[in-house]
Amino acid sequence: MESILPVIVVLVLTFTYKVFRFSNASYLLMFIFLCLHTYGAHYTYQRTPFDMWLKASFHIQRSYYDRVVHFAFGLFWAYPFRELLTRAAAQRGFWSYVIPTTVVFSCSACFEIIEMVAAFVAGQHGEEYVGLQGDVFDTQKDMGLGLGRSGYFNGHTCMVSTQKAAQINTLTRPASQLMMGITTN
Repeated sequence: MESILPVIVVLVLTFTYKVFRFSNASYLLMFIFLCLHTYGAHYTYQRTPFDMWLKASFHIQRSYYDRVVHFAFGLFWAYPFRELLTRAAAQRGFWSYVIPTTVVFSCSACFEIIEMVAAFVAGQHGEEYVGLQGDVFDTQKDMGLGLGRSGYFNGHTCMVSTQKAAQINTLTRPASQLMMGITTN
């Protein structure tokens, strides 16, 4: 079931390529996330070799690969969502940073709801599939990782773009204003 996500994403990107082309950076970020997700889906998230190494090295019981992927979802999808919003919808300013963060959070929530339904329908096997591992707040933690990383990324991007705009504003003022210390806001 988890392997459906990469197939859907690749199909959507293929069919919309002529209408909207993302930047190479966005395609790279999406590809990295899909690789992480496919790796986890292949082994089931609890049994990846990465998790086996973590458990053996740090003597832990819980599988943390799903948390890594939720963190990566927030990190690697915030930029493509923002790019889509700024280029296709011409959204600028504050909302161009907030909306992608909420989209990442809502996608995380939808995925967790789908997992919950699968666990409910499948019974005991569903709980193993979802991988709660005795943590009743697993769903909230997973969504929080996506939200937190996306919020951090968009906040950082906002800060950097604001600083660049201030530098450009300083460079484009007439020399007479710079010499007299006049600021224009």
